[in-house]
Amino acid sequence: MDILPIAIAAGAAAAVSAISAPMVSRLAVAFGVVDRPSDRKVNKRPDIPLLGGVAVAAGMFVGLAVLLLVHPEPDVVAPRIEGLLVGSLLLLGLGVVDDRYGLGAWIKLGVQIVAAAVAFFAGYQIDHFTEPVTRTVLELGPLAAWLATTVWIVVVTNSINLIDGLDGLCTGVSTIIAATLAIIAFQGNAVAGTVLGVVLVGALLGFLPYNFPPARMFLGDTGALFIGYLLSILALEGYARITLVTFLVPLLALAVPLLDTILSIFRRVRRRAHIMQADKMHLHHRLLNEHDGSQRQAVLSIYFLTACFCLIAVSFARLEGYAVVVFLALILLLTLRIVRNLGILDSPAQDREGTAKET
Repeated sequence: MDILPIAIAAGAAAAVSAISAPMVSRLAVAFGVVDRPSDRKVNKRPDIPLLGGVAVAAGMFVGLAVLLLVHPEPDVVAPRIEGLLVGSLLLLGLGVVDDRYGLGAWIKLGVQIVAAAVAFFAGYQIDHFTEPVTRTVLELGPLAAWLATTVWIVVVTNSINLIDGLDGLCTGVSTIIAATLAIIAFQGNAVAGTVLGVVLVGALLGFLPYNFPPARMFLGDTGALFIGYLLSILALEGYARITLVTFLVPLLALAVPLLDTILSIFRRVRRRAHIMQADKMHLHHRLLNEHDGSQRQAVLSIYFLTACFCLIAVSFARLEGYAVVVFLALILLLTLRIVRNLGILDSPAQDREGTAKET
């Protein structure tokens, strides 16, 4: 694998993202696409420009274009790129409209399902699993494959969106996850996955200085939905044959946002609230309280937690047989311990009390 063209593309992505961010920021202010503080939001500073995702997208697209120009085998590094571009542009447009006007949850879900269908028919699919111990293959029919792929893309996309609650949180966590998935793709000699991951890392790093606390610009739904969609595709890219192990690896890399989403649903069901009802009991809210309101400390703590899970994911990718079961059991015990230490499994009464105090 030729590293130099990939490095050039990543550098171009970072440069374009960094250069375009101030211009997009001024555009967002001019059109009134700015953050409006509310009781459920951590940010209390008015008129912070949104649309940071446009800068990240610009960096990503230019980086890919540069790579296709400088790589000696462009067809190898970006197969099915049309589907990736169409689906990501759909969610980018959805985010822009949502940041400006605000959209209902069902409308956003509908567009996400359409974008997932675009990815599926472009070839990004979960079509069967292989059990790691006996190597038994479970083939999925077309409908089951479409359903599994759609659920995966929608869940990952929304998980990244939900974690976007503190300055620099979504950008930094996504950078760590994208780098991890790129490393895993590189280990598996999946050129396209490596390329997508590295270029996305470059685009995110170019934007991070504007977004790190105290942020001068937010990703908005524009960025969170766009990045979440790309990460869901990146997790699938390179796995032509999905085994239990290779499917668990991206799950581990995405453990922090996915865990936060699952626990949010569990918390709301337990309180008999609507699963889409917002609250202030996410992981980042709890860590913010632990660090006496310091966004920087809370964000760095979640960076560290994400990096730990990502290191586990890289190690997990090389396991086979019964070692998978043992290692997975240890990871589940560790995760349960972390969840309990954060008080996320408190009783419903404690949940209501915590919500009242925070609001």
